[in-house]
Amino acid sequence: MTEASEPGEEQLTFATALHELTTLVAELESDVLEVDDLTERVARAADLVQWCRDRIDGARFSIEEVLVRLEPATDEPGGDEPASTEQHP
Repeated sequence: MTEASEPGEEQLTFATALHELTTLVAELESDVLEVDDLTERVARAADLVQWCRDRIDGARFSIEEVLVRLEPATDEPGGDEPASTEQHP
């Protein structure tokens, strides 16, 4: 069984993994695969799905880190509300 991130394999990208998954699904839906090939294709598809999920989770985490850095820092609770411009007598 070949894993999606196995060393020595061509650099896998999300787009190429998704393309391979699409191809595998088409093969699985065609009903022309032998049982041995079917098992191998399903296992490969499962590996690719897990690899894609890991990439999505990693991207989500990275994006959240960037968004946290972009948030304005506040010293006081409610500090992101604009200061009142009213003058009191």
